[in-house]
Amino acid sequence: MLLTDSHLRQMQSLRISVTDRCNLRCFYCIPREDIEWLPRNHLLDFDEIERLARLFVSAGIRKIRLTGGEPLLRRDLPHLVERLGKISGLEDLALTTNGTQLVALAEPLAKAGLKRVNISLDSLRSETFFQMTRRDLHQQVLDGIVAAESAGLLPIRLNVVLIRGLNEVEMLDFARFARARAYQVRFIEFMPLEHGERWGKDVLVPGHEVRAKIDAVFPLVPEADPDPHSPSRNWVFRDGAPGQIGFIDSVTQPFCSACNRIRLTADGKLRTCLFSLQEHDLLAQMRKGASDEELLDFMQRVVLTKEKKHGISDGLYVKPKRTMSAIGG
Repeated sequence: MLLTDSHLRQMQSLRISVTDRCNLRCFYCIPREDIEWLPRNHLLDFDEIERLARLFVSAGIRKIRLTGGEPLLRRDLPHLVERLGKISGLEDLALTTNGTQLVALAEPLAKAGLKRVNISLDSLRSETFFQMTRRDLHQQVLDGIVAAESAGLLPIRLNVVLIRGLNEVEMLDFARFARARAYQVRFIEFMPLEHGERWGKDVLVPGHEVRAKIDAVFPLVPEADPDPHSPSRNWVFRDGAPGQIGFIDSVTQPFCSACNRIRLTADGKLRTCLFSLQEHDLLAQMRKGASDEELLDFMQRVVLTKEKKHGISDGLYVKPKRTMSAIGG
């Protein structure tokens, strides 16, 4: 049985959030300081995560990405990585992190079987980084990037959310950084998930604007043989310099028609889209004693409800109740 939705999209990618906790306070992800974190006994434990991951892989999932919150705050995470890495049929195991814990954990994660990491870095300037994250941990992130590279977690991908009036002036700096270090820099459009008052067309920096400004200085050409299911449209430098520039234009150029991703929150809720209004409680099913067959049937019925699109650009969008840190980035 393959997990296929009513629009005939087959699910092959699963994002598993292992915690809602984070040590940064990026306003587009965690809008307030007074956050009430999930009680620990409400979280999926490692046995439950492994069981569900095996079932998802048996139903056609080929890629798993661990997320949070900040996933490296989850105790003994390399042990979970080792367990997931042994699942037969899983082709790719990756992780998205803010990088602050990578100096200590990059090597243990690589030895446990992690393939690669995406590291969130919204600014190359410490002052701007503090404005956006409300934490003075910029150097820890930079050191973490070096640690990940040394541990062989390649290619290094850096996720950058550009916001007008804050860090959009750094787009060329990031392009130079990519060229100098052979990194993959991916610009992600600011999405309306922050539950604050900042999001709007006046602060959204569309991907086509970033692409044009970088291309004017460092001419770009599309990558060869792009993955049709990847949310990122990637470009390389025409002059042959190392590095890559990617654009995840979730708002202005939605890629919903090719979406093959589903999400599992830290408290065991299955979500069919980042922007879903509905969540489906897998953890409750498991803890009530559901068999593997019953869980697989539940997963399939949920996937059939996957939304055709998020509706941001056509006025149909309704903001989810949970913010990004609780959904899983």
